[in-house]
Amino acid sequence: MIRIGFDANRLFTNRTGLGNYSRNLLNNLAYYYPDHAYFLYTPRLVRNPETRFFLNSPLFHVTHPRGFQRFFWNSELLPETLKRRKVALFHGLSNELPSGLRGLPIRRMVTIHDLVFKRHPKFYRLADRVLLHAKIRYACEHAHQIIATSEHTRKDILEFYDVPEEKVKVIYQTCSERFLQEKAPRLLEGVVKKYRIPEAYFLYVGAITERKNLLGVVQALQQLPSALRLPLVVIGSGTTYKIKVQSFLLRHRMLDQVHFIQADPQDLPAIYQKAALFLYPSFYEGFGIPVLEALFSRIPVVTSNRSSLPEVAGPGAYLADPYRPESIAEGIQQLLGAEDYRQQAIESGYRHALGFHGEVLAEKMMHTYYTLLGRRDIPRKE
Repeated sequence: MIRIGFDANRLFTNRTGLGNYSRNLLNNLAYYYPDHAYFLYTPRLVRNPETRFFLNSPLFHVTHPRGFQRFFWNSELLPETLKRRKVALFHGLSNELPSGLRGLPIRRMVTIHDLVFKRHPKFYRLADRVLLHAKIRYACEHAHQIIATSEHTRKDILEFYDVPEEKVKVIYQTCSERFLQEKAPRLLEGVVKKYRIPEAYFLYVGAITERKNLLGVVQALQQLPSALRLPLVVIGSGTTYKIKVQSFLLRHRMLDQVHFIQADPQDLPAIYQKAALFLYPSFYEGFGIPVLEALFSRIPVVTSNRSSLPEVAGPGAYLADPYRPESIAEGIQQLLGAEDYRQQAIESGYRHALGFHGEVLAEKMMHTYYTLLGRRDIPRKE
């Protein structure tokens, strides 16, 4: 048995990308390797349906500061509890490591998800770029092992930070296994009625920000022949950029073609499975979990030919140029135009996605933990 500590801040406070990574990884580690001790450390505790399992399961030990303890969390409280519980390895799940670990006889590991602020600084304020750079530089310097969530991110880390190649290892992400479970037709219809969405639709899931390129999607819809122009369901949150997209829709009389909804995470698999196509032509992703969710849901994907997305999407997806809406439109037409091609894309995508199954990736992560600790008795899955 090994005792592993985790930075669980995003697990409890983020319901999307980094939070999903943390929850999926910890859930799979506990399921396939239940004999180890998992200690979750977070400066803030949030109770919701997504975090309930981690708070109630005897497999996890959750620690968080109370009251004035927050002021001493990283520097004093966290190091003290790690020593008291004899934690052998600490894994920072979200691009950073606490500063208080430096004096401890403990192995340190960090997952770095992306360096989008380096590749596309225009998407970030200067203050945010400075803070992100400082956190990631510190993590790269003080981690004994760095995990990149894609080959593309690994190359970015090696380019922007002075890190030995052997220190950076790629272990992909997975998504919740509920996306693998085929939903009954009655349940699919129930979800359509619940959210008042059309019977046939394209789907976009993700933050409504400039980097994710929803405007490129609606511009592509505008170019489609009327017979192929299905409504678009958008699941995500946004502010300024969402207003920009809605202004475009208003000017071009397309408001009735796009449905913005907020969906319960438990309903997402059914919404995916009912969709005709998944559209995700992002300008940059460190990984792109929604693409994997779509592949597991057995729907065809149009995504970007940039950053990590070709790695994640695999041979079945249509890779469009995100800077050219006509390229996105061409992908939609190809995947809707010929049923044989569409089915081949679905099956090829699903086979590719199985390489990202939680069991496969949990085994790779556990093997990395044991190697970092110098242990040879790597366990077999239960």
